[in-house]
Amino acid sequence: MNINSLGPVDPVSKQNKTNNVVKPVSTDSKDSIQISNDAKAMAEVYSVAETVKASPDVRMDRIEEVREKLKDPSYIDNKVIESVADSVMDLFGLS
Repeated sequence: MNINSLGPVDPVSKQNKTNNVVKPVSTDSKDSIQISNDAKAMAEVYSVAETVKASPDVRMDRIEEVREKLKDPSYIDNKVIESVADSVMDLFGLS
């Protein structure tokens, strides 16, 4: 009895061989998205809200400016007092 070319005796060697891989056919279409106007508006509102949150509540430069003005005794006169009183009344809706 004569047996020729049975192939590898190890059954794992068959699994280790790679088959030719078929590459996917590329198409000319491209992915795209569309963002609604409502979503754009919401994004803008969110961006503005984040900017406001990041800004300081008190403008220290303005406070320092007013402090310097108040150090000058000639700054406070009736005109300034009336202007401040009018502003406070407007703020509270009393004018």
